[in-house]
Amino acid sequence: MQVLVAIPVFNEARYVARVVSDVRAQGQDVLVVDDGSTDDTPRILRGIGNIDVIRHPENRGYGQSLIDAFAYAAGRGYDWIITIDCDDQHEPERIPEFVNRAALDNVDIISGSRYMTEMPGSTDAPADRRTINRTITRLLNDRLGLALTDAFCGFKAYRAAKVAALPLTVPGYAFPMQFWVQAVRHCLNICELPVPLIYNDPTRHFGGILDDPDSRLNHYLEVFETEMARPSPCKGPRVRCGA
Repeated sequence: MQVLVAIPVFNEARYVARVVSDVRAQGQDVLVVDDGSTDDTPRILRGIGNIDVIRHPENRGYGQSLIDAFAYAAGRGYDWIITIDCDDQHEPERIPEFVNRAALDNVDIISGSRYMTEMPGSTDAPADRRTINRTITRLLNDRLGLALTDAFCGFKAYRAAKVAALPLTVPGYAFPMQFWVQAVRHCLNICELPVPLIYNDPTRHFGGILDDPDSRLNHYLEVFETEMARPSPCKGPRVRCGA
């Protein structure tokens, strides 16, 4: 089983060297998608060996970074792609748990969940993020027949060929709203894997109008309804939830 670990980054000079080093220590191939960083991130990446890098000449968005990583993994024959954020919220030493779950070969998406169970080392999420996550998770479960506990965790494993074939187009932070709809409508099997809830830097922000919680929630809902209005190629979801 060939596994690629993809790390989307934007202005992550504070964390990127350590995160990449910790990910490489897990023994998988590593891809960094630099989404037009304007800080020291590009220079730091140039000094790190034995990784692949996609660099966007300008900031295109978190969703576009994932879309490009999916295409890269599928195009190079990887079986699975694991995504991990570079903001000190995910623990690279948990990558083998995703690899082991993928090896069971009975799901297509393994989604990290920070709310599935309370885990050692967990902190707390900012109130607005937790409220929006709860609202969106409930919406996805009600409208798509899912049983998710965390709609927005970026720590995931995907069967590369399956996700690369999805017609994903949302470039920004609303990407999960389109992704979950398409995953269900293309009959992908889904499970969750518990991971700690870690927010070490409460000052991090989304940027622009998305820093306002109401505007962010409304944007997510608009993207969701737009995607729901598209024709479905699948008559019903085939979903497995739980570790």
